[in-house]
Amino acid sequence: MIKSYKFRRHLSNAIIYIILSIMCFIWILPFVYLVLHSLRLDGGVTTNGALLPKQLTFKHYIYLFSGLDPITGKAGEAGMNFPRWFLNTFIVACFSCVISTFSVLAVSYTFSRLRFGARKPLMNIAMILGMFPGFMTMIAMYNILSIMGLKKTLVALVLCYSCGAGMGFQISKGFFDTIPRALDEAATIDGATKNQIFWKIILPMSKPIVVYTVLTAFIGPWTDFILAKIIMRDYKENYTVAIGLQQMLDPKVYRSTHFQQFMAGSVVVAVPITLLFLKMQKYYVEGVTAGGVKG
Repeated sequence: MIKSYKFRRHLSNAIIYIILSIMCFIWILPFVYLVLHSLRLDGGVTTNGALLPKQLTFKHYIYLFSGLDPITGKAGEAGMNFPRWFLNTFIVACFSCVISTFSVLAVSYTFSRLRFGARKPLMNIAMILGMFPGFMTMIAMYNILSIMGLKKTLVALVLCYSCGAGMGFQISKGFFDTIPRALDEAATIDGATKNQIFWKIILPMSKPIVVYTVLTAFIGPWTDFILAKIIMRDYKENYTVAIGLQQMLDPKVYRSTHFQQFMAGSVVVAVPITLLFLKMQKYYVEGVTAGGVKG
């Protein structure tokens, strides 16, 4: 009986591992293809029926950051400035991340710890508004930014990404709810203010949710395309990498010879996010699981 049970358990585990291995292979195959063909020697979209490139080179990465034409090796098309696009995206993502993280954590702490008359209505309104897609308000935001004189600027992107971030308080609030209120009461008896409790007691104990909030606040601006495209329009100087990479695939703007540079740029864009997740994945998972409680 025991041997039969062990056999069934080992068999079920083997089947599960095989299925997971197949799913992992299917999931990682596009990324392997992306990296290999970003190193492909010949240019253009076509692969001549070959799944794996025959010759590899780093010239597409060099041309990507130098702005040289991949065919002639000379100065490429005007307006193609990937380093500037990368810097724009990094600046917007960093400022949006800082503002959004503070906003989310402050709102979450307020709803978790303070009790006031409009608490429940505000939480319900925020959750209802969060059900509507963000792109529904993009045209309105563009018109408002135009009136303010901020259209086609990086400041406009930072404002759009960070100003409404506080409505995404649900997971952080759930995490703060797990911290015993006795700590707040003890600190209050010792004369600490709500501000001191938040900065000196709650936040030091909330590293997982802080890391989770930072990562999500950074990824949004880093990968967004639609909002950035609407705000920037045709002002290439302030393009983000998402817009710039899309332009590389547009035959009306650039030739198809920039396909390898597009793939190289996609790899470069993925590197910072991948490194952040590998470094912070432990805290990211803890923040999600601990924040998924009923508040």
